[in-house]
Amino acid sequence: MKRTVSPRFLFILVAGATILGDVSGAAAQSAKPKPGEGDDLRAVYATAADVAEGRRVTQACSRCHGPNGVSTTKGVPNVAGQRPAYLYAKLRAYQAGTRGDHAMEGAVKFLNDEALVKVAAYYASLEPAQPTLADGARAAPAKPDPVAAGKTAAARCAGCHGDGGISKTPGMPSLVGLDPKYFVSAVNAYKSGQRKHDIMKSLTTALSDADVKNIALYYALQKPTRAQTPAPGDQAAGKAAATGCAGCHGEQGVSGNPANPSLAGQDAQYFASALRAYKDGARKDETMKGLAAALNDRAIRDLAAYYAAQQPQPPKVEKPLTTAEWVQRCDRCHGVNGNSTDPRTPALAAQRVEYLAKGLRAYQTGARKDSVMAAMSTSLVDSDVDALTAYYARQRARSFVYVALPCK
Repeated sequence: MKRTVSPRFLFILVAGATILGDVSGAAAQSAKPKPGEGDDLRAVYATAADVAEGRRVTQACSRCHGPNGVSTTKGVPNVAGQRPAYLYAKLRAYQAGTRGDHAMEGAVKFLNDEALVKVAAYYASLEPAQPTLADGARAAPAKPDPVAAGKTAAARCAGCHGDGGISKTPGMPSLVGLDPKYFVSAVNAYKSGQRKHDIMKSLTTALSDADVKNIALYYALQKPTRAQTPAPGDQAAGKAAATGCAGCHGEQGVSGNPANPSLAGQDAQYFASALRAYKDGARKDETMKGLAAALNDRAIRDLAAYYAAQQPQPPKVEKPLTTAEWVQRCDRCHGVNGNSTDPRTPALAAQRVEYLAKGLRAYQTGARKDSVMAAMSTSLVDSDVDALTAYYARQRARSFVYVALPCK
């Protein structure tokens, strides 16, 4: 009976081992895929002769990637010990011009497909690079938890705005339920003097931009609760008057626009004083000034009572992932600590830090096309990229032996 073959492998973790064992003889022949069947895995099945030929072909590559595939050039990746099917696929991508690197396109332009297979097999067979202090990866500072930092920075706010940003003092606004973008813009208005309040100006001036963003995030992630303050006024009359406010501030005062604050659950006295400030021009906003001008004190009090009684909702903000949480996500595909076990997926361990950063940003901008990587990298901010790339650059790279197993 004829034996069929599927690309199954036994993955063996071997520190410092040659990645490609020489699967020779009948076993190797039976394991090789047929033409067109698993072509991207041909580098995995390469023989010792293929690897030797690949070494000869790569002599010109050493000028950039180093004589042993370990780069000493900033921005140029280590290729020693990289996974074979991944190397082959990316060499093909350079030939097709889809990786956005003209130097590499020129370097591989005239190599035929067999040569690409052998180049991939050769570099995959080399001892991988190991972390060094040269790129400063070990010295990279740990990324602080922005929510914890925000909670610490917000401690000075609790005396007026209440624990967790829920006001217990009439006249002091609650800070929960606000989109961070609105919160930041409001604090910056106090810092610049656009909003007139001497105490708030002195307090906010001492905050860095990072402090303000962290405080905004902290309050946005707290459980929204109505202000624990009195709200005299006719809620039914306030509801009727609020129909004109919903276009900007949302139904029942829950805004869907970061530029406009949510009003649900807000302290009534603060709400009324803010409306009066728009009315008399102490707060500069022509739209609000025009709307507030038509309101008398009773209407303002009724509106304040209505909105104070509404249940605030959390803004659509997700807690940022820590570096450890990002690593867990990345390791699902790239292997524990960046040591991929899949010959099609690149290893990240001990890769040059600036090359990793360049690659991530290329996926973010779409310069590199990959739907999975684009989705994963979209929400990364610069500090995430710096922390992640530093983490993987300082991990110990490990080799794998890929042993082809034919189906029974």
